[in-house]
Amino acid sequence: MFQFFVEPGQINVSDNSVMIVGSDVNHIKNVLRMKIGEEIAVCNGVDGKEYRCGIVALEEECVRCELRFVKEDGVELPAKVYLFQGLPKADKMELIIQKAVELGVYEIIPVAAKRCVVKLDDKKAKSKIARWQGIAEAAAKQSKRGIIPKVADVMTFGEAVQFAAGMDVKLIPYELAESMDKTKEIIGNLQAGQSIAIFIGPEGGFETSEVEKALSLGIEPITLGKRILRTETAGFTVLSWIMYQLES
Repeated sequence: MFQFFVEPGQINVSDNSVMIVGSDVNHIKNVLRMKIGEEIAVCNGVDGKEYRCGIVALEEECVRCELRFVKEDGVELPAKVYLFQGLPKADKMELIIQKAVELGVYEIIPVAAKRCVVKLDDKKAKSKIARWQGIAEAAAKQSKRGIIPKVADVMTFGEAVQFAAGMDVKLIPYELAESMDKTKEIIGNLQAGQSIAIFIGPEGGFETSEVEKALSLGIEPITLGKRILRTETAGFTVLSWIMYQLES
């Protein structure tokens, strides 16, 4: 079943109507060639619910649908997970965003750490964020997410740790972290309703001064095992652990 995102105001529960506008109209009519009566899923990107609809009219600038039922038990993780990702080289960020969205991340914050090779000026950063947000939206549709995770503006490491300061749990993979037993304990104590920050360094990791600053602010070090993981693998590993803990 195909899924589309609309603004909350386009769903009218009181009269069981849903209106789809914008680029999705052409996609539904001319790419998917959907017909009146076919069922689709619609999400408003806010409440995580899935609104099942039947197409009732294919108009010039909108697709009108009839709301059939609302699926309350959405697919979102019961906690908000924020991925603070050190800017990687080449197109790795696109893969990271795509897979992080599939794994249930709530928001992705690109971090310009000291060892980042990629340097973005304001113009390039704006263009990149727009592209990355589009990738997040496509991944949200593909994985049937109830929301479209936000890709935030690029932050310095200092800005990132301050942004995470009020979150319930803050984690940073670190090669000098305690044993896996301690990491298992930390992951095992995660609970629904928490806000969880994950800090992932770029290629080469965070500098010692950055790690020391993180630890001084209460960000907990965890280990990812005996092997060295690439930056694009490290975040997926932690997200998978969190998903397992919160959904088991």
